[in-house]
Amino acid sequence: MKKYITIIIIFLSVLLLISGCVNNEEASQQKITIAEQYGLAYAPVQLIKELNFLKAADPDLEVEWKQLSNTTSIRESMLAGEVDIAFMAIPPFLIARDKGMGWKIISGLSESPLGLMTNREDINSLADFKTDSKIALPQPGSIQHILLSMAAEREFGEVDRFDEQLLTMSHPDAMNALLAGREVSAHFASPPYLFLESREEGIKKILSGREAFGGDFTFIVGVSTEQFYGEQPQNYSNFLEALGKAIEFIDQKPDEAAEILADNYNLEPSEMRDYLSWSGMKFTSKIKGLDKFIDFMAAESYLEKNSYQYSELVFEENLAGEKAISEEGASQNEE
Repeated sequence: MKKYITIIIIFLSVLLLISGCVNNEEASQQKITIAEQYGLAYAPVQLIKELNFLKAADPDLEVEWKQLSNTTSIRESMLAGEVDIAFMAIPPFLIARDKGMGWKIISGLSESPLGLMTNREDINSLADFKTDSKIALPQPGSIQHILLSMAAEREFGEVDRFDEQLLTMSHPDAMNALLAGREVSAHFASPPYLFLESREEGIKKILSGREAFGGDFTFIVGVSTEQFYGEQPQNYSNFLEALGKAIEFIDQKPDEAAEILADNYNLEPSEMRDYLSWSGMKFTSKIKGLDKFIDFMAAESYLEKNSYQYSELVFEENLAGEKAISEEGASQNEE
């Protein structure tokens, strides 16, 4: 009899253990953490939050939003399992991927005008910068840094010509320093700071991001870890759907989107509407310029590996679209 009781106890214990594992797995499926950064290029991400698109897909899903200041913070948070999905520019994504970070691109988010803005009357081109002229940008390895390096390589044959003149500053601090005429001679700005600076007397643009790159490129992409992609496929799918809705909302209802987003950026709705439709500002899931960034960054030793398969960098849902875009871009460059 004791033998049978023991067997029953063991059987029940196993059932409880299995049940607990299932419950833990279900619990882990009920939460998603998204890292956001500040800037107009992230507007669709703000809409996902404001319009509760993820909650609409799954009412039981707990959504946590984290405000992180740069790619380093995002990478560390993802490694610690504290962030599932985040957004950043292509170059810092590639640098971290090259160093072994297990993440991939889930989607494009936005194309955006970028500009090197100066407050100096005597600076009208890159050639006018003196060795003591300081240039503010988010961090070494940022898209602004890579674009400046591209321009320097093309114009002077010196990819690192301005590296000793760089100051790492957040966009708000850099804009304030530029407008106050202190500390910096230039700021490689993104929206809305680019738009705000362009309207100030005495501030001018001497280089655009498009000029530096030599064509159109995706500014911000969404990224996620391979672990999240494999373990939470439904949440991943729900997020992609929500992102598509947010991008479509801005495209089809720009006035309503501006009204919703204005407070997030401390702007009037009419001003927000102008910024959303500013020339070069485009919200799209397509990815442009990935090949060209890889080629340049590998050639100039920003990356150790000089050849990547798209399947190493982009999750399969966006793989076919990215290949088509790459081929289209190559064709345009040949023309």
